[in-house]
Amino acid sequence: PSACLSCVVGIGSDLWDRLAIKGRPQELKPFTPIKGAVHSAPATPGDLLFHIRAERHDFCFEFERILLDTLGAAATVIDEVSGFRYFDARDLLGFVDGTANPVGPDLPAATLVGDEDPTFAGGSYVVVQKYVHNLPAWEGVSAAEQEAIVGRTKLDNIEIDDDDKVQKSHKSLATITDGNGVEHDILRGNMPFGNAGQKEFGTYFIGYSRKLWVTEKMLERMYVGEPVGKHDRLLDFSTPLTGTTFFAPSRQTLQA
Repeated sequence: PSACLSCVVGIGSDLWDRLAIKGRPQELKPFTPIKGAVHSAPATPGDLLFHIRAERHDFCFEFERILLDTLGAAATVIDEVSGFRYFDARDLLGFVDGTANPVGPDLPAATLVGDEDPTFAGGSYVVVQKYVHNLPAWEGVSAAEQEAIVGRTKLDNIEIDDDDKVQKSHKSLATITDGNGVEHDILRGNMPFGNAGQKEFGTYFIGYSRKLWVTEKMLERMYVGEPVGKHDRLLDFSTPLTGTTFFAPSRQTLQA
């Protein structure tokens, strides 16, 4: 218990069909590639996601070893990423990540399917993307410009208001409101990853949401822009290598 070991299991749309599972989450579908004027988000296939977390890396390693031994030849590892905590919950670009994550009663309301799809209540839609950063280019930008791109101050993580600007920050583009002006949150389980010797520096985006369209709309705004053509300038320094959608059933549904 002190290690806080946990694992979330996500099932992809294609595998859901192949296993002929009774019923289907209402919004589950493959990741939709996004093509903007400058940047694009690719779609990559994936049947199973295992999001393993613990306070100790050895617990993650041992759980994964047992898991893969159990699956044997039934599954092939397509991508494996080991993330790590970087200072005070910062990404490798130097900014605190996940500040806007819902907490308290807002957390299940934003992430867990409810009465709108009772068969799969308690589950969550998960979108993952593996981003690599061009750190030399990012470090060549002034701190003030970095803050304008992200939408928060770098040192003390204070939100910057840019609502009146045509070129919105990452923070503003990733804020989703519906036609009634209601803001919809997602839970970001992002983790930094990298290999300094190989000059690999990245962020693994993991977005949990009650409604898949919320995450999809957020990514569309980032790549296409709002207004159209004013894309998220963070993408000038961060390139997505993957894009996959899963549905993580509740434990009870998974066991069934």
